[in-house]
Amino acid sequence: MEFKNILSNALKKKSPDELIAVSKKSELKKTLNVFDLIVLGIGAVVGTGIFTIIGSAIQGGPESVGAGPAIVISMILAVIACVFSALCYSEIAAMIPVAGSAYTYTYATMGEFMAWMVGWILMLEYAIGNITVACAWTGYFVQFLKGFKHILPDFVINFPLWLRADYRFMFAYCDKYGLDPHSQMPYMFDKIPFAINLPAMVIVLLLTILLVKGVKESTRFASIMVGVNMFMIISFIVVGSFYVKPENWAPFAPNGFEGIFMGAFLIFFAYIGFDAISTTAEETENPQRDLPIAILGTLVICTVLYICVALVLTGNVPLGHIDIQAPIAHAMRAIGKDWFAGLISIGALCALTSVILIYQLGTTRILYAMSRDRFLPKSLRLIHKKYRTPHVLTWISGVIVILCTFFMDLSISAELCNFGTFTSFIIICIAVLILRKTDPDRPRPFKVPLSPLFPILGILTCGGLMVYSMKFLTTSSLYFPLWLLIGVAIYAGYGYKQKRLEEKLKCQRRVKPKVELEAK
Repeated sequence: MEFKNILSNALKKKSPDELIAVSKKSELKKTLNVFDLIVLGIGAVVGTGIFTIIGSAIQGGPESVGAGPAIVISMILAVIACVFSALCYSEIAAMIPVAGSAYTYTYATMGEFMAWMVGWILMLEYAIGNITVACAWTGYFVQFLKGFKHILPDFVINFPLWLRADYRFMFAYCDKYGLDPHSQMPYMFDKIPFAINLPAMVIVLLLTILLVKGVKESTRFASIMVGVNMFMIISFIVVGSFYVKPENWAPFAPNGFEGIFMGAFLIFFAYIGFDAISTTAEETENPQRDLPIAILGTLVICTVLYICVALVLTGNVPLGHIDIQAPIAHAMRAIGKDWFAGLISIGALCALTSVILIYQLGTTRILYAMSRDRFLPKSLRLIHKKYRTPHVLTWISGVIVILCTFFMDLSISAELCNFGTFTSFIIICIAVLILRKTDPDRPRPFKVPLSPLFPILGILTCGGLMVYSMKFLTTSSLYFPLWLLIGVAIYAGYGYKQKRLEEKLKCQRRVKPKVELEAK
């Protein structure tokens, strides 16, 4: 009997009407329009794909082979998987315009336990993904400083490596070049190595302060960053196209289908930002109309840019010589455009800054929705009296990212982020199918065409890429189930009890007026 009660509680759902009613009482300020949403989407998507991940997807990594020039096919595969999920996001976001993204939608379709697990997975997607981007920001910042070698002193341009890398990188670096770790970084108490990614920590701190100030202010800042970023990318495509050598595209797929599929898995990291748009539903002026337009518009614009950049990059630089850390800037140096490489570094800094900002925004809004549902302490969702933002959660998410830069392995964090993204996309496709059956008459401002075919194709494409990659990414494929088990433990030890306490208090509040009325 007890097991049946637990199972019944874990499967409890919140109706879309209940979710919408709660969102209407939200203290968050509605300031975003469709242009703001597209800016947020492009800002989250373009930066990581073009300035960081594309190099690894072409060349390969420690546990995977590269796609080579066939990265354009990898991008098409990734966007096909994304399109089906984006259509599902558009339908459900327009139908249930509530903060929380996939977490909220799961609550309406699969119940309490699955909602918590999806929220936990989204933390993996946004917070852990943000660590990867913040550390990539450091790499471009160092490249940017080197452009001032004749102006700034050497100790600024070449500041110590232990101030711009985590201790794992330091040990790997020392092992690679046969160096003594004690000579390369300080040790506390002569036993504990000390290395911090200081630039990454500083940029996360500054953007956290900006997010506390307000989402509209943050969007304006992101608009400037995206504007600079887009100018640099289009300039790279135009300038680089004059230096394309078709012979660099041969062999087109050096590692065959394995390279193409693994390239699609890695480049998928670049697309995760579009679902961040749905996390701002309660701050959008007209969410039913604007969310679908912004989600699909972002995907189209970014895919065109990705394919153009990939063709120019692989045409400019021979396979095997493409830089993994700063591929676009390196390509410009390879064709003798050193001055333009410096400008690219500025564009990269702007792009990655906007990505960090938007990932932090997404993390905070999901945590806000989870706290409102009592999965997290009520005190966390306090709204700032002046700025009308969830300042406590904003600071918590910022501090978590800062602390994780001390020890997170960058490649592992990107892979974990992908596993979280694939899982959340699959669940969204399932949620659309469930709502079509359980609530067919609900108004849908946007509908997924050819349903149930498209949602099923979304499940198969995302699931196929995830399962295929697990054969090669052994480390992250072990960490992902561990992350899920930690989520289950938190729900069992805290979330479940808090939800039952909330129900008990609601029941008491309903009974009390009735008793007082009878006493009178």
